Formats: sequence, C-alpha cells, structure tokens
Amino acid sequence: MASRLRRTLLAALVTAAVVFPVSAAAGPSAVPAPPPAALGPLDAAELPLLQARFAANRDNIREAARVAADHGDRRRAASLDVMAAGGRQLLTFDGRDGGRTAEVFGDLAHADRIALLVPGSDTNLDTYERFRAGAVTLFDATRAAGGTRTAVVAWLGYATPGTVSTDVLTTGRADDAARQLRAFAREMKAARPRAGLSLLCHSYGSVVCARAAQGLDAADIAFYGSPGTGADSVGELGTRATVWAGRGRGDWIADVPHVRLELPGTDIGFGTDPVSDGFGARVFDAGDGGHSDYLRPGTVSLDNLALIAAGRAGQVPGA
Repeated sequence: MASRLRRTLLAALVTAAVVFPVSAAAGPSAVPAPPPAALGPLDAAELPLLQARFAANRDNIREAARVAADHGDRRRAASLDVMAAGGRQLLTFDGRDGGRTAEVFGDLAHADRIALLVPGSDTNLDTYERFRAGAVTLFDATRAAGGTRTAVVAWLGYATPGTVSTDVLTTGRADDAARQLRAFAREMKAARPRAGLSLLCHSYGSVVCARAAQGLDAADIAFYGSPGTGADSVGELGTRATVWAGRGRGDWIADVPHVRLELPGTDIGFGTDPVSDGFGARVFDAGDGGHSDYLRPGTVSLDNLALIAAGRAGQVPGA
C-alpha cells in the first residue's frame, strides 16, 4: 500500500509539472543579454585584481540592463540596475539564459572559511535579490557565531528548474550544474587554498551539490529542504566532507515521495530522504520553519547553518 501511495503521489507531481507551468519556462531565459565580461582566473590574494573584476562585472550588468530595457523587459532591467549598485562584489556575471552570477559577502582576500550557497528552483536574475537576502543574513550570522573571517558566496551558476516543471523531478539540470559548481569551487580553493570550504545547498540545490561532491576538497556539505539527492547514502556521494542534513518541521518538502522511478530515457525522483537514519548524514535542527525559511533571521536553522559555514560545527547542538 505504501509503495502504491508513493507512486500515485509521484505520478501526480509529474502530471502537475506537465500541465501547469509552460509560461514560467519561457520567461527569464528569453531576455537577451550581451556576452559576459572577459575575465582571467580568480586571484583572491590580489585586491586590485578583485576590484577590477567587480568593476568589469558592474559594467557588464549595466549593459545587460540597457539591452533588457530595449527589449521591453522593465522587470529585468530594474533587477539589473539594483545589481549594478556600487559596492557590490560580483565575482561572475552572465545575463544570458536566465542569468548566472556569483556574489561574495565579506573579505574573500583574507577569508579562512568560504561558504558557497547553492539555490534551488525558480532562482534567476529576476528573483536574485531574494536569494541574495539569504546570503546576507547568513554572512551576518557567521560573524555573530565567531566566523569573522568567513566569506559567503551566493552562487547562481546554473539554470535552475521551475518549481512546477518536469525538470525539477530529474537530475538533468543538476548534472549540468554540478560541472559548473565543481569548477567554481575548485577556483575558490585555488584562490584561497588554506580556506575551509563548505557547500550549503537548498532544495534542488542539494541535488546539484550531491552530483558535484565527488573529488571536491570541501570540509562540509549541508543539505536543507532537500527532496533527496539522487544518492541513497552519504557513502555514495564519494566525499570526505562532513555531510549534514536538516528540514524544518513546517517544510512541505517532507511530503514529496522519497523514491526513484526508472522511466524510459530518465529517472524520476531522488531516492532516500537525507534526514533519514539510513542516509547517514549528521542531522541538524532546522526548527519549525517552512521551505523558504531556513535563512530567516532569528531561526534555529540559520544559527546552525552559520556554525557549519564558520567552521564551528562542533557547536551545532547534537553534532
């Protein structure tokens, strides 16, 4: 009976994905943008090079805003005008295909810890400020936790799937994104080789991180609000990192069936629940919040993720 119920629920998810959201898929990626600025390898040790990199990306964002405005997309143009504000530290930017960017908070040139935030579905240039707000609160929380030399990077490095879409039920987007995440994480380690690296991965972003985990020199990988990772256990991830998992008691993702179904040409679903005993992660308390609440100020989940990001995992209750 339980197996039949899981299959029925998953079939309903697939049906919803096919029926409802065609208009959402055509939105962010359809806005034209210029090619990204030509940038050399990241060198966090050279502050003038970092500042030049930030300036080049700001110029590219302003040009992308002009192109979006000429195209008639005022929402995208307005979003980009906000991103181009002085003082923003954009390590990468590409306005094409929904947008890619990476923004750093804190002093990357002197960081002894680097936390990469990896977002889930429906994150693009039009919704980026919401994702950025979580990175800001995490950065503030790491400082409160004693991580005064922790840099936080909001990494929007892939075309995220729509929340209601067939893509969000498979690893297809994650397989492509994992290659980009692995390359970016290695660039971070090359720039700051002695800095401890953590991946903080929300929702579908946990699938991306799981696919990227093997071979990465990461100290910690934290999955939160995860529908599953595509792996049945921590051992399958092929990582030496400490793997964490948390889920808020009000998060609807708990009701997503943790199964994987083999269909012609693809698999649907992500398998074992990361907070289950069988998966083998260290489970941290994520409080009572919902799916979008993990990085809200004052939450238990934010406090614990900040401790992990700051390299103070031993202070996580129950760790």
